[in-house]
Amino acid sequence: MIDKLEFIIALARERHFGRAAEACGVSQPTLSSGIKQLEDSFGVLLVNRGSRFGGFTPEGERVLDWARRIVGDARAMRQEIEALRFGLTGELRIAAIPTALAMTAMLTTPYRAKHPDVRFSIVSRTSTDVLRLLENLEVDAGLTYLDNEPLGRVNAVPLYPEEYRLLTARDGPLGERQRVTWSEVGKIPLCLLTPDMQNRRIIDGLLRAAGGEPSPTLESNSMIVLFAHVRTGKWSSIMPAKLAETLGLTDSVRAIPIVEPSVTHAVGLVVPHREPMTPLVSALVAEARDLAIALAADGVPDAKKRGRAGARP
Repeated sequence: MIDKLEFIIALARERHFGRAAEACGVSQPTLSSGIKQLEDSFGVLLVNRGSRFGGFTPEGERVLDWARRIVGDARAMRQEIEALRFGLTGELRIAAIPTALAMTAMLTTPYRAKHPDVRFSIVSRTSTDVLRLLENLEVDAGLTYLDNEPLGRVNAVPLYPEEYRLLTARDGPLGERQRVTWSEVGKIPLCLLTPDMQNRRIIDGLLRAAGGEPSPTLESNSMIVLFAHVRTGKWSSIMPAKLAETLGLTDSVRAIPIVEPSVTHAVGLVVPHREPMTPLVSALVAEARDLAIALAADGVPDAKKRGRAGARP
């Protein structure tokens, strides 16, 4: 039964029979036969078929929901038994929004000090993709905004409030100011994230509320690309304060607080809404709670120091 439920989850993810079969490591006839067996056992049609995948029936959507729960629980059970036998091992998969990507090291470094046999896979994704990957069991955890757009069924650990800064050259537009307003920022050329990113949607909303209309001179889905352009001294951008601190400012680039209004959005760890959590995820949640305390007390902590502090004696 579990393998057939895996077929349903893969089909929901890939939206294509051939790709779903490939993802499961089986032939397409084997996948189709497995789904047909599920339909026969439930006595209902689960998938709308034609020349291509046509989506799930209402009954199929409900089976998909249960499949995610059952498969997730089965994986958690196997992982917990392995952890009891061998300690924490395996791969921890994390998806993070670009503005929080650099902060992952503050979690993984102390985690690895305590659990050296765990491997990590970290990908950069939009906030929408982070939640989709979690739902489809493709990642174990995500870093994303917690308070701006709906999260769905997840458990969340707030890490820090995201504040916004104008990054610009000291001799560039507004570069001599101690603080700037959103109205003023909206009048200068900017390089920003692409519109599919939630950070960009937040910034666009703030600029429009201040009477401006976002019209960036450069767009990218990478904060590194934006930061590299700002560091030339010829570009300006809007970035989260902690990200700017983590990437490292130069003497010629300033991070100026943006006010009127002063806005923050909560960024945190999200994990599947499942009890008990898998051992790998439970350990990550513990690190996230420690990190939240450290960030509240000290700002951006040094990852190496946190790693040493968390290491076994």
